[in-house]
Amino acid sequence: MSAGTYTPRPGAAPLPRMIAAQTALETRMLLRNGEQLLLTVIIPTLLLVLFSAVDIVDTGSGASVDFLAPGILALAVMSTAFTGQAIATGFERRYGVLKRLGASPLPRWALMTAKTLSVLVTEVLQVLLLTAIALTLGWSPQGNPLSVLLLLVLGTAAFSGLGLLMAGTLKAEATLAAANLVFLLLLVGGGVIVPLDKFPDAVQSVLGLLPISALSEGLRDVLQHGASMPWAEAGILAVWAVLGLGAAAKFFRWE
Repeated sequence: MSAGTYTPRPGAAPLPRMIAAQTALETRMLLRNGEQLLLTVIIPTLLLVLFSAVDIVDTGSGASVDFLAPGILALAVMSTAFTGQAIATGFERRYGVLKRLGASPLPRWALMTAKTLSVLVTEVLQVLLLTAIALTLGWSPQGNPLSVLLLLVLGTAAFSGLGLLMAGTLKAEATLAAANLVFLLLLVGGGVIVPLDKFPDAVQSVLGLLPISALSEGLRDVLQHGASMPWAEAGILAVWAVLGLGAAAKFFRWE
């Protein structure tokens, strides 16, 4: 046995390993949080089952679940990438967690990458669960899975940027209130459950530019109507993603 067999090797771990470890930690923290589970799993599931089983809202011709399932998938993305991430990151910033992590060997951009990856992992679990429930309720999805994947990624980028922007500029309590309020407003007016054509024409044009509306309508075009790729909705999401992530990178405060 050589003298240096058990000699410590000082220095940071390889960057991919640090990002993977932080991603696993972020994912475990997110899934253990009761409020996060309420937003990410329980509320979307209840809405899907309730509005599919009970004829409360006129969703047009065809089975209600065919209209609702794409909107609920969009809601799941928003609940995780925007609402959940904004609240969790806002309180991490308040309690000094981000400041301490920012001083660690893990670069700040890598920390944000890990947070984004944990959001994606959670969304995969959400999509699998909601898809299984929707199929049980009689959902018959159509369209190209790659188009759905692209829309979900663009939606995640858009909502993640907006969530980080809110968490990095507002106080934690303000972030908590604002994120939940936005969640409720977009749930009602974002085409998730109530079709956009139920709103006045002047309002429709504005609501259609919101990221939740673009994601809901884009997923609906593919999964319900079999469209190849709704480029207009994808473009809206891409613009929100660039603006949100760019603003978050510029204005995010770590303390």
